[in-house]
Amino acid sequence: MRPNFSFRHLTFPAVVAGFVAVLVGYTSSAAIIFQAAAAAGATPSQIGGWLSMLGLAMGITSLGLSLWYRAPILTAWSTPGAALLVTSLPGTSMPETIGVFIFASALIFLCGVTGLFARVMNYLPQAISAAMLAGILLRFGLDAFGAFKLDFALTASMCLAYLLMRRYLPRYAIVVTLLTGLLVAALKGEIHLARQPLAFTLPEFIAPHFSLSSLLGIGVPFFLVTMASQNAPGIATLKAAGYRVPVSPLMSWTGLTSLLLSPFGGFSVCIAAITAAICMGSDVHPNPQRRYWGAACAGFFYLIAGLFGGAIGQLFSALPPALIHTIAGLALLGTLAGSLQRSLAEEQQREAAVITFLITASGLSLLGIGAAFWGLVGGIVAHLMLSLPSRKASASAASPPKTR
Repeated sequence: MRPNFSFRHLTFPAVVAGFVAVLVGYTSSAAIIFQAAAAAGATPSQIGGWLSMLGLAMGITSLGLSLWYRAPILTAWSTPGAALLVTSLPGTSMPETIGVFIFASALIFLCGVTGLFARVMNYLPQAISAAMLAGILLRFGLDAFGAFKLDFALTASMCLAYLLMRRYLPRYAIVVTLLTGLLVAALKGEIHLARQPLAFTLPEFIAPHFSLSSLLGIGVPFFLVTMASQNAPGIATLKAAGYRVPVSPLMSWTGLTSLLLSPFGGFSVCIAAITAAICMGSDVHPNPQRRYWGAACAGFFYLIAGLFGGAIGQLFSALPPALIHTIAGLALLGTLAGSLQRSLAEEQQREAAVITFLITASGLSLLGIGAAFWGLVGGIVAHLMLSLPSRKASASAASPPKTR
């Protein structure tokens, strides 16, 4: 039966949370998409088409999945995957590049259909997933207060507005903080809008060519990085926030969307982690079951961004870095605090959770896979080793009690 959703659950803070999530997503990694497309030899028109297709794909999936499951399910492109493409695609033809995208998307779809990825994620303890999320978000919290070095007046005014609103009108804290930042930045003349008008870029179909060397050398690493560094943290983020959504259908729908749109440049549609966390905070709605509108609103803004392609990226890049760092860090503050609390709640899992947190926050990268994945691996290994019964305890439990 199709779950019901209500427009009565839609609030203005949810709209702002959705906008901030898209703002952070584009400003933090849109430049990497430009570089990845350029590395494949894409023309400026094709790059705009890539961004248009990605925006439309993320908008459709975010809206559809969030409203269907009534959970803040936000999708995103694979930023780690795009970073891998920047270094791997030079020398690869555009048809071969599209073949790589189709191959990797087919593998993700296969993981969803078979349920393999879901079975792996079901064995992940909640404390470890919460610690992994906290490790991811730590950098954003540090960057928020590190922005004082970039622009003291702007950052201080935003922090002051946030604290005042958290004291008197907590639901509108992020709304007023964002408006304060925009006002101060405008008064200081720090918003530099490009003169290029917003324009619609029509995506271009490119017939794929499958080369064994490119599929094995680029496609397999791209698939592994996307699953380990994007989808795994995304699912863990939902789990850490208490949302029990079926994993396999999420993998199937995002993989199928990427598979269908890859010939047009939609190289990946994944489950978001960082930007999704913005839509999971108490500022969106006091009731966690009504926060799905935050991700749905982000999907709407993604659709708008998709219609105008690369021009939206230029629009977001007009904002000062201090504003982006500050609003992202403050918007994630509540989620970071909740993740830390859940990760340390159970004493038996506390050390494993701390190990997960530290590895994830360290920024470690091995074999082209980011710190979030290795944080999960380290936490699971520590959890298994620390929770295994000792030989002495096992022998004591197995031996019968002595009688006099």
